[in-house]
Amino acid sequence: MPMQIRPLGPFIGAEVDGIDLREPLTPAQAEAIHHGMDRYAVLVFRGQPLTNDQHMAFTLALGPLETTQKNVMRSASGEFRIPDSFNDVSNLDRNNQPYAPGDRKRLFAIGNRLWHSDSSFKVVPAKYSLLRAVRIPSAGGNTEFAHMGAAYEALDGDTRDLIEPLICEHSQLFSRDVIGFREFSPEERERFKPVRQRLVRTLPRTGRKSIYLSSHAGTIMGWQLPEARLLLHDLTEHATQREFVYSHRWQVNDLVMWDNRQTMHRGRPFPPEEPRDVRRTTIKGHAPTVEQQEAVAA
Repeated sequence: MPMQIRPLGPFIGAEVDGIDLREPLTPAQAEAIHHGMDRYAVLVFRGQPLTNDQHMAFTLALGPLETTQKNVMRSASGEFRIPDSFNDVSNLDRNNQPYAPGDRKRLFAIGNRLWHSDSSFKVVPAKYSLLRAVRIPSAGGNTEFAHMGAAYEALDGDTRDLIEPLICEHSQLFSRDVIGFREFSPEERERFKPVRQRLVRTLPRTGRKSIYLSSHAGTIMGWQLPEARLLLHDLTEHATQREFVYSHRWQVNDLVMWDNRQTMHRGRPFPPEEPRDVRRTTIKGHAPTVEQQEAVAA
C-alpha cells in the first residue's frame, strides 16, 4: 500500500499509513512527509517498533539534528539512560525507575505541562521534534498540540498588525518560574540567558504566518512587563481553543512528529509512580528568527 496521509481534524494533525519507518525513506516519501508537515503540522505514525538507531535514521533522513540536545538536569547529574543524541523526556532515572515526587529533575520536567515550543529558548530554535513511545502509563500522559498558523489567521486585523513587529525574550527561567521552580545555579542561569524571537513567524516553504508563542516567552521588547505578560496570556488563550488543538492518546510504538515553528504543545499529567518512557530527536532550525543583539545596559 502506498503512503497515505489522513487528516485527523480541520486544522491540525494527520495520521500516516502505508510506511515502515524501519526502512530507508525514499526521496518521494521524504518530500511527502515535509509537505504533510507544512499542511498539518503534526504527523502520527502508529505501530512503528523502532530501535534507537532506526528512530535516528528516520530523523536524519528529514534533516540534521540540533547541535545541543542534552537535557539540562540530566546532563548536570551525568544521568543518561539512552544515547545522548536523544532527548530523554521520560520520568525515569538511570535505573529505569520513576523519579521520586520531590526529585529536582522531575519538578523541572513537569514544566513541560505548560504550552511551549521546543527550543524556543535557543538562538536558533528547533524545526521538527520526533517523539517515540516505548512505555506508557495506564492513564493520562496525552500530548496536546495547538496550531499557531490557524490561530494567527483567526485573529482580527488590528491584532495581527499589533503583533507583527514584536520581539519577545524566551528562557526556561521564565517558564519554570511560572510553576514555582526558581532554584537555579549560577551556571544554569548563564545557560538559560534569554534569547530574542519574533512573535510572528513565516514558514519558508509556504509563506504561511503563525504566532510564535511559548511558556518560555517572558516579556516583549519595549513593552512594560505587565502589559507584555497580559498580551502573551491573551494570545495563548486564543491559540489553544479547542478547534485549534489535537490531543494525542499514546500507544506503545507510536512516533509523533511536529513542527515547532507552527505549533505549541504540552504534556498532560499521568500517575507519577508509573513509567513513561518517551524518547525525542530534534531537527534543527535554519536560522534565528531575529538577529540576536547584546543587551545594552541601561
